[in-house]
Amino acid sequence: MSDPAPLLELDDLEVHLGGRPVLAGLTGWLAGRVVGLLGPNGAGKTTLLATLLGFHPPARGTARLIGRDIRSEQVAIRARLGYMPESDAYVGHLTAVRFVRLMAELSGLGRKAALERAHETLFYVGLGEARYRKLDTYSLGMRQLAKLAQAIAHGPEVLLLDEPTNGLDPAARERMLKLVREIADSGVRVVFSSHLLRDVESVCDEVIVLKRGRVATIADLAAARAENRRFLELELRGGDGGGFLAALAERGCEIAELPNRRVKIVLPDGVVARELWRLAGEREVQLRRMTGSRNSLEHLFLKAMEDERAGL
Repeated sequence: MSDPAPLLELDDLEVHLGGRPVLAGLTGWLAGRVVGLLGPNGAGKTTLLATLLGFHPPARGTARLIGRDIRSEQVAIRARLGYMPESDAYVGHLTAVRFVRLMAELSGLGRKAALERAHETLFYVGLGEARYRKLDTYSLGMRQLAKLAQAIAHGPEVLLLDEPTNGLDPAARERMLKLVREIADSGVRVVFSSHLLRDVESVCDEVIVLKRGRVATIADLAAARAENRRFLELELRGGDGGGFLAALAERGCEIAELPNRRVKIVLPDGVVARELWRLAGEREVQLRRMTGSRNSLEHLFLKAMEDERAGL
C-alpha cells in the first residue's frame, strides 16, 4: 500500500486581495494527521483556508491538498472536504437537523442519506436532544457544535476548521478539542486553524506558523515532544541582562524574549540550572523567577515571531 499524499503542500503561493498581497510566497510541506495553522489575528490563516477552498485565486504559485492541485482540481478537492467557518453561517429559523441535512445534500448526499447523517452527527457532537430546536435559540457553544456537525455529515476525507474553539468557555473548549481528536483518530485528516497555542498543542502533530502573510516556521510537534527538551522561563531584574543572555547563547541555549524582561530558554544537554545562577551572579542579574516547562510550541512560536521580525 502506498503512503498517503501529504495533507498540505504550498508552492510559492501568493494571494492578492484588493490589489495587495495578503499571502506572500508560502512554501512548505506538511504530512501530519492534524496540521495546526497558527498565527496572530490578521496573519492570513482564514485567507489561506479560503484559497484552499477556491474562493481566492492564487496570483502566483499553487497549493495541493491531499495531492490535488487547487488550480486544476478544485471540484475533486471540494468533494473530499468538510469546512467549519469561523463566523456563524446558518439559517436561524431552521432546526439543527434541517440545517445539517441541507448542508449534507449540498455536499452530494441524497435526501434520505443526508437526513440519516444529520441525526447521527448531531447525536455524535452532543446535540441529539436539541436537534429539533431552531438554531437562533442555540448558545454560542451549541452553534459551534452545529457547525462541526454540518462539516462532517457527508463523511469528508479532510476537515478544515477555522477557529473552532473561538469564544467557548473552558468546558466547551475541551469538549470541542476532544471531538477533533476523535475525528482525527477515525482517519479524517484535519487542518486546524487557531490563534490559541494551547489548543493547537493539544490536537496537532505538525504546525505551520504564519506572520503577516508569510511562513514564519513549520515544525513537527510530535518530534519536538519526543525530544523531551528542557524549557525554563526566567524573569530578570537589574545588571547586565544582555550579557547574561549572550552567555547563555554561547553555551548553546535557545532563547526567546518575552515582555517585562522575561525570557524562555531551552537548556541543551550538559547545562544545568546551577550554571544559570552562576552566570547571573557574575553579571549582577537578579533571577526573580525560574519556572520549568515542557511547552515546546510556545517557545517555537515566540522564536518564530522574533526570527520573522528580524527578517523584515
